[in-house]
Amino acid sequence: MGKMSVDLCGITLDNPVIPASGTFGYGLEFAELYDINILGTFSFKGTTKEPRFGNPTPRIAECASGMLNAVGLQNPGVEHVIKYELPALKKVFAKKVMANISGSSIEDYVYVSELLDREDQVGWLEINISCPNVKAGGMGFGTSAESAAAVTKAVKAVTKKPVIMKLSPNVTDIVSIAKACEDAGADGICAINTLLGMRIDLKTGKPVIANVTGGVSGPCVFPVALRAVYQISRAVKIPVIGCGGVSTAEDVLEMMYAGATAVQVGAANLVDPFACKKIIEELPEVMDRYKFKN
Repeated sequence: MGKMSVDLCGITLDNPVIPASGTFGYGLEFAELYDINILGTFSFKGTTKEPRFGNPTPRIAECASGMLNAVGLQNPGVEHVIKYELPALKKVFAKKVMANISGSSIEDYVYVSELLDREDQVGWLEINISCPNVKAGGMGFGTSAESAAAVTKAVKAVTKKPVIMKLSPNVTDIVSIAKACEDAGADGICAINTLLGMRIDLKTGKPVIANVTGGVSGPCVFPVALRAVYQISRAVKIPVIGCGGVSTAEDVLEMMYAGATAVQVGAANLVDPFACKKIIEELPEVMDRYKFKN
């Protein structure tokens, strides 16, 4: 059996499989189903300075080979996460967790990052500058190299933990944005977040999602994510996490060939809550089949 461990920004993961933010809550729901310590780690739900109710419903819809969502970063706020979610998680998860952070301003990102940097259980800060479902901040920071670099630099100034910038595919040149983040001090890149899309109800002629548009995820976006990882990993010297449409152990290896150091699994968790467990269990056999030594 090949060696499955990987080094992500100086922290060793037992395997490269990471449930993506927004598809795994704060871990407790999945801990009721299986031992989540088998994961490399997981990225917890996107967390902001203040509590957020999220977008109006309906905010989830199916599409061919995937799904459309406009949840809108619903979360209880960083103080609640630190006071309640992290202590509860510590009882069921012995590893470092990845903290996904979002904001409506650079000051918001800095505030949340500074607080979570003090938490021992947090291993990495994943800075979401790519959410397409919020009106202020989110993807707005990730669509230009200058603004992405500004967020990166501001967060790096207040944290000692590795900073991973999560990038949007809804841009002309994702590579230049990744390079700008690296130049501003980022320790890693996560690519990609969801693609902007929509559906229309033929009975009403109106958008299916109350927000009108939402983020497309699932197997249909895998080729786009793979292309982004391939391009970015050849342009930067920092680790790249591949995210987008991953649902099998074979997908994980394909991402690694493209240049990923680790791989996030998103929408698959919403289809099958055991998706990551199955991928991890199948990975050794698939590695042997394709002669992966590590």
